[in-house]
Amino acid sequence: MTEVNRRRLLVGTAFGGAALAAPAVAQAQETVEWRMQALWDAGTTPYEFEKKFVDRVAELTDGNFKINLFSAGQLVPANQAFDAVRAGAFEMMKTFDGYEAGKIPAFAFTSTIPFGFPDPDQYEAWFYELGGLDLAREAYAKAGLFYIAPTVYGEEPVHSKIKMESIADMAGKKGRFVGLAAAVMGDLGVAVTPMATAEVYTALEKGLIDFADRGDLTANYEAGLGEVAKYIILPGVHQPTTATSYVANQAAYQSLPDDYKAALAVAAREISGSLRQHIIVQNTEVLKKYKEQEVEIIRLDESDVATTRAKAVESWKKATKGDDLATRVVDGQIEFMTSLGLI
Repeated sequence: MTEVNRRRLLVGTAFGGAALAAPAVAQAQETVEWRMQALWDAGTTPYEFEKKFVDRVAELTDGNFKINLFSAGQLVPANQAFDAVRAGAFEMMKTFDGYEAGKIPAFAFTSTIPFGFPDPDQYEAWFYELGGLDLAREAYAKAGLFYIAPTVYGEEPVHSKIKMESIADMAGKKGRFVGLAAAVMGDLGVAVTPMATAEVYTALEKGLIDFADRGDLTANYEAGLGEVAKYIILPGVHQPTTATSYVANQAAYQSLPDDYKAALAVAAREISGSLRQHIIVQNTEVLKKYKEQEVEIIRLDESDVATTRAKAVESWKKATKGDDLATRVVDGQIEFMTSLGLI
């Protein structure tokens, strides 16, 4: 029994009603076991932080809320996780909302906004201070799922076989992008070629594409992109900030004691900050390794990015497809970016 529970029991006994304390003690000691499928493969940096997440939830609940963690695809193929959690096959997943944007347009903007917030703290502030969390929950509720919280971190880079020093240089070139980034980059004149992540290395090597989005700097280094693309373009304007999501089956979530719901929220926000800080340090180290491979780092001019952001607004609005919730999400984000002087 924890010290908190001892105090509860003592208080109840002091008032001559140990029975009054019993429900609180029982709730604190309730054992719950969930299964969660991660978005990433075992051994990757993000997966290691998911291990920290489930450990923190257990710690905050005296070990009584246990989440068994599985790597991407270990329970079901990644593209089936959304439906599997909704059906109750397992209780929780880590996902990227953009994967389901075709079904729920708002998800295009709760995952990343091409040319959007350049700083992850700005994106996270939209979630926690300006109602973004409630809007994400409204979107997931339509599918019988509960959005717990985001993990927000920085950019994904562009890897290129050819030297491009401005956004205008990308027009007419063949680039691999997916989701909302594909739509926005297409509107800017890029000849977009969607393809699976696993195909990017070979496509660059064979010259089927000129440049590509793939993953974060470290993941791309480990995949060997420095061998086939000798330029990295930063900031990653197609994905300047990123949010992945902790999502649970709604019925399973609602059945949790309030203490356990709070533990999920606290652990999620802690992991968001700690992963983001880890990636900042990790990026400085991996950029040195790219330079050892004679990869040139090109940084786009801030005014070029800002000018193109203003153009991208029309692409964002078009991507809402007239959906009311998606429109409310985008309008709120645009209002915040305007107040920050980004638009």
